[in-house]
Amino acid sequence: MNAMLIGADHLGNIPELLSDWDINITRHITGRHVSHQRKQHGLPRNTELLILFTDFLGHNVMRHFRNLAQNQGIPFIACRRSTSYLAQSLECCFSK
Repeated sequence: MNAMLIGADHLGNIPELLSDWDINITRHITGRHVSHQRKQHGLPRNTELLILFTDFLGHNVMRHFRNLAQNQGIPFIACRRSTSYLAQSLECCFSK
């Protein structure tokens, strides 16, 4: 599964956790740069999951990407940037 990550400057151990779930990071946007906050018209074509790290993301940026995912029928996870929070969210959404 291909995932796009929004938020967080550094991912730390998150790529390893996602790899354990057979999830590939196709794109990571920090959301801090002005260019990242500009409105995009859609998510990349190969995106199958959107992960939003809420503690490093403004409300408007989060709302915009969440709406893009909903419009394209792409599932999304919104959680804090922590491997434990992400693992818990993945377990709730997907059974391993």
